[in-house]
Amino acid sequence: MFGVLAVTFALARMVPGDPCTAMLGEKATEEVCARFFREKGLDKPIPVQFAIYSRDILKGDLGNSLRFQRPVTQILVERLPQTIELGLSALIIATLLGVPAGILSALRHNSIIDVLTMIFANVGVSMPVFWLGLMLAYLFALVLKDTPFWLPPSGRLTAGLTATPFYEVYGWDVEPGTTTYRLLEFFANLYIFNSIITGNWEVLKDTIRHLILPSVALATIPMAIIARMTRSSMLEVLGRDYVRVARAKGLPEWRVILVHALRNAMLPVVTIIGLQLGAVFSGAVLTETIFGLAGVGRSLFEAITARDYPVIQGFTLVIAFSYVLINLIVDISYAFLDPRIRLE
Repeated sequence: MFGVLAVTFALARMVPGDPCTAMLGEKATEEVCARFFREKGLDKPIPVQFAIYSRDILKGDLGNSLRFQRPVTQILVERLPQTIELGLSALIIATLLGVPAGILSALRHNSIIDVLTMIFANVGVSMPVFWLGLMLAYLFALVLKDTPFWLPPSGRLTAGLTATPFYEVYGWDVEPGTTTYRLLEFFANLYIFNSIITGNWEVLKDTIRHLILPSVALATIPMAIIARMTRSSMLEVLGRDYVRVARAKGLPEWRVILVHALRNAMLPVVTIIGLQLGAVFSGAVLTETIFGLAGVGRSLFEAITARDYPVIQGFTLVIAFSYVLINLIVDISYAFLDPRIRLE
């Protein structure tokens, strides 16, 4: 995490341009920029800036956005839930389609099903997300606009609908600006969670409809990778002695596949699923930009354009932390999947 912070801090300042010029444009005279840098603490040497920022990070302070003049943590509370919903939706789609496709391909090894599945996987890995997103939006929002298959091409919620926070629905008295308030606001910005616990089914349905196209676009590459990894792992396991013994005992084929083969083949698959969850969070930059979603990815893109250093550093740190946390969870899950690891 410290390495990511140091590299991000340095690279953000190595990019040509500066925040004053990016935000003020023609009004960015030398006098104005000098005052801007002095007010924001950007006139100090880079090592001093990094030391001050690192000290603030240890206190849980990600700084204030240069562009919005708001705490980065507050912006994260507003933007991160949308990226979490998008990333988890994409990973669920990728897993639900990729794992069965890999199993089927392994069971029908070298058949036409296997060949078609691997062709589909190769196409999925090779297909650019930005192109697929545009094609999906064109097909479902324009070509099918007068059919029941129409889907919204952008945004998170239809204009006119409001996702009232659950703490307001239940009349909780929470002081704004406190840590408790921001935590409740974070969960309230998870529209699917918020609409379920408040019983707002119209908002739930509309949120899911808006999530379908970006989730499918973002899920394509992870789905192909998961399918290929599942196929490879299953082919290795299906040739093991314990699988042949299970079949020789006369066990039903579904039990042989799901209990004896799949469970032992899941270790590399779980690893790749965990890595893909981190990848979809970082890959959401293009997807959110294409579909007009104000999540972490789009905010990070806009912050880079505006040279908003605190937002770049804070959001990148959150993405890096998600990688670290997900890998830790994946490592712990090994003990539940393989009894030999528990014994060790």
